[in-house]
Amino acid sequence: MFAAERRQLILEMVRANGAVSLRELARVVQTSEVTVRRDVRALEAEGLLDRRHGGAVLPGGFTRESGFPQKSHLATAEKTAIADLAASLVEEGEAIVVGAGTTTQELARRLARVPGLTVVTNSLLVAQALAHANRVEVVMTGGTLRGSNYALVGSGAEQSLHGLRVSRAFLSGSGLTAERGLSTSNMLSASVDRALVQAAAEVVVLADHTKLGTDTMFQTVPTELITRLVTDEPPVHDDRAATELQALADQGVQIVVAGASGSPGDQAPARDRRREVPLPGPRRGQVPGANLRSATALGDQSSPAERARVADLRRR
Repeated sequence: MFAAERRQLILEMVRANGAVSLRELARVVQTSEVTVRRDVRALEAEGLLDRRHGGAVLPGGFTRESGFPQKSHLATAEKTAIADLAASLVEEGEAIVVGAGTTTQELARRLARVPGLTVVTNSLLVAQALAHANRVEVVMTGGTLRGSNYALVGSGAEQSLHGLRVSRAFLSGSGLTAERGLSTSNMLSASVDRALVQAAAEVVVLADHTKLGTDTMFQTVPTELITRLVTDEPPVHDDRAATELQALADQGVQIVVAGASGSPGDQAPARDRRREVPLPGPRRGQVPGANLRSATALGDQSSPAERARVADLRRR
């Protein structure tokens, strides 16, 4: 494929989706991330798009929200890895809330195997994923259906959450920064997500690397209320995403990184990885480690090589 054809396809993908990762662009145009990065820089120089944190976005400030069909095809390998790791945090007999989103939908598919679980959700897709799980009870909020992401929103959804208390909330969003926390592009969705947060003792955010450093209009979870972030390994050259992760860790967010499959042009085969950045100190009255699994616990089912990497991170 010639450079002009590649760049036109890249531009069309960004216009259709609002934001696309370099990994996804490289996969679609069937070339390396290095080549795609060069194409994105050329398009940015023409003012046609902006580079941001391992991907490309529409020019001009805040990113807009993509529709569900577009979101479901973005960063699929990363979302799978994140969902696998997030599911390992859920224990038998827990009561949790799960928000709307493509990543939380992937999580729900894995939660169907957890016996005695109670899941409260405003997402039709999360409920559908758990509909045939015999040992999982699903509780739907009320509200008005928002067709673009198959979620129930509005005062009915928020009122149905009043008085509810669960152990954890699992949420996704459109962007995540250390400065503002988790955010989304829709006011009604943001309001329901805030109600979900109020119902939970802990908040776990699921966000792939393309959302790191991206800021959208409506804040849903301020950084100080995020207990844990489950994300994927940023690309090697994505220094800004790594910086954002460090800034989040510095503010007390526990970071858990899940490995994902490689993209075209990788020089070595990708390996699954789990890496946890230690929580700097107690937050919101917590005793350190009281409600959080340690890196060793997360790695109990991992290979000796993975456990060795965890031990190396602790020594650092």
